[in-house]
Amino acid sequence: MLLRRSFTENPEPTNRGASPLSSHWRTLRRRILTPNSAQSTMSVRGFEVKNETSKELLETIGSTFLDGYGTAVEAKSTTDAEDRLQTVPERFRGFAYEGAAMGFAVLDALPPRGRRVTRFLAGRGTEHLYMAYIGVGWALARLPRLRWPSIEPLDPLLRWLLLDGYGFHQAYFHTREYVHEQYRDNRFAWPDAPLSYAQRVIDQGIGRALWFVAGTDPEVAGQLIDAYPGSRHADLYSGAGLAATYAGGVSTEELRLFFERAGKHQPDVAQGSAFAAEARLRAGLRVPHTGLATEVFCGRTPEEAAEVCRRTRPTDTGTHDGVPAFEVWRRRIADEFILTGRS
Repeated sequence: MLLRRSFTENPEPTNRGASPLSSHWRTLRRRILTPNSAQSTMSVRGFEVKNETSKELLETIGSTFLDGYGTAVEAKSTTDAEDRLQTVPERFRGFAYEGAAMGFAVLDALPPRGRRVTRFLAGRGTEHLYMAYIGVGWALARLPRLRWPSIEPLDPLLRWLLLDGYGFHQAYFHTREYVHEQYRDNRFAWPDAPLSYAQRVIDQGIGRALWFVAGTDPEVAGQLIDAYPGSRHADLYSGAGLAATYAGGVSTEELRLFFERAGKHQPDVAQGSAFAAEARLRAGLRVPHTGLATEVFCGRTPEEAAEVCRRTRPTDTGTHDGVPAFEVWRRRIADEFILTGRS
């Protein structure tokens, strides 16, 4: 079960009186806690290599995530980390914030428990809220369950993204089981929701990871999704549509190929794409490939796609006739594109 206890009320550490010894300890902490950067290479992961350009893109994303994680683990404070994260190029900055959120969640789990995630989300991290929540979800996969962070201080609607991050991690690092063998977690405690829906959100994260496993090749991504039971396709396509929009790595023609292949799940691809547009625009990280994807998947500009997310967001974050508000939101977004004739 998730811990209901809030983060302890430790104050933000100050930099006054920082000694060379404390600096050395932070450097050592980074070395101990940060995964080897080789773990994000395509050769080590065994992912599809479409071409050198996509390979370089995906490996840069992986290394940027790990750099963000290491920055958080080594930083004197969350604001110190933010100063460094802001220097990352716009295309990759969101991934750095995602990694930093994971790093702070891991540090918070160590005794004495801290409030770094809370402070991070109250600062510049709030601009990257979608990616930061996903980053905290990565930590769930690396920490003992008794050390998981409390979800109580988090946005009750967006905290579902922790499960998305967990699913991405599992498919990325346990690819044989979660992708090629289509393994599904059968025991996963999550407050106020049945296991069946927690599994669905985890699948959305797995779908995002499939875009990486496929090396951004839309045909390979479609084949990987097709290998899963049909009941899982909608969430997998949604996740892949989000990744294609946020991470990129494809031409307009390849985006069209993936969208056509999605068939009846085109509204789910559009929903994921709109989420990605909202995440990028909220952080001020609009890049050209986001517009290419929303034009193909949503028939709209990134600004218009993001506006659909904002306009349809539920004000009641509880359940609606037994359906979590997060799913109500996702269905409203998908229905918007059906009603306008896009999907």
